[in-house]
Amino acid sequence: MAYNQNDRTGPSEGGAGTMALAARNDAVEAASKARTSDPIAGIFWVTLAMALFAGLAASSRYAMSLGYHPLQVAFLRFLAALVLMLPLLAWRGTGLMRSSAPQLYAVRAVISLFSMTAWFWAIALIPLGELTAIGFLSPLFGTLAAIVLLGEKVRARRWTALAIGFIGAMIMLRPGMSPVGMGQGMALFSALAGGVMAVLLKQLSGHDDPDKIVFLTTLIMTPLALIPALFVWKPPGLELLPVLLVIGATGVLGHTCLMRGFRAADASLVLTFEFSRLPFAVALGFLMFGELIDVWTWLGAAIIFVSAIYIVRREAQLRREGLKG
Repeated sequence: MAYNQNDRTGPSEGGAGTMALAARNDAVEAASKARTSDPIAGIFWVTLAMALFAGLAASSRYAMSLGYHPLQVAFLRFLAALVLMLPLLAWRGTGLMRSSAPQLYAVRAVISLFSMTAWFWAIALIPLGELTAIGFLSPLFGTLAAIVLLGEKVRARRWTALAIGFIGAMIMLRPGMSPVGMGQGMALFSALAGGVMAVLLKQLSGHDDPDKIVFLTTLIMTPLALIPALFVWKPPGLELLPVLLVIGATGVLGHTCLMRGFRAADASLVLTFEFSRLPFAVALGFLMFGELIDVWTWLGAAIIFVSAIYIVRREAQLRREGLKG
């Protein structure tokens, strides 16, 4: 089944992408253990990671324009990433495949599968910029998930930041004024699942290091993603091979750069530069597919991102002070 990138039911685009959120939270945990003071390097690596993640979305969209279903592209993305991570397995040995928290990985893998499948499906339906912008809601959903699932207490300032963030979402999506279609719905679901995943990652980081978390999750998700892909399978042609290499490389290198960024500088500083993903996504969407996003999407995304940055910095401050809320 071929998907047309211009066949969409809503305004314009954006998504932080669940794997990006996963890598960011992995990196935040790692940063607390291995922090140096090189903010320039941190900003460079994070900005490069955002460009690579935008490239991941664009190359995935291009694969779909060749007539491959989003479910098949999602599986091939996991497979390509797993193959490219095999040198890590050779370097670390079989210990990389063992964990003391297999049940957490199982839950995370299932949520990740739904989240990534929704993200890839949204790529086929809405512009890359809009998908990216909607993805900035993930940290807000993560805060709500921590409240609901972990009983975390949140005080007035973070509730205010959450409210402002969701006002930004309303500005961006404009329900009632602009149709909210399946593409926007898939992007919202992906962001919501990504927020829940962030809560699980905080627990996993107490058991394993970031490399192991990413590898084991990819290892589990690859066969899981194959099951739905088989129902829409199209034999891959040679024209898909270079696209798959780009998809796999941008995903793996993006995570690697993100890890370097958070190890080089304070997480609350370099997180600010995650917003650079939006102009990268918009630029690639325009150059490759002739897409544009409107001013309301830019404005809503900026409001969402500012509120998310406040929440991240507030949580970091409270961790230092040993407080909650």
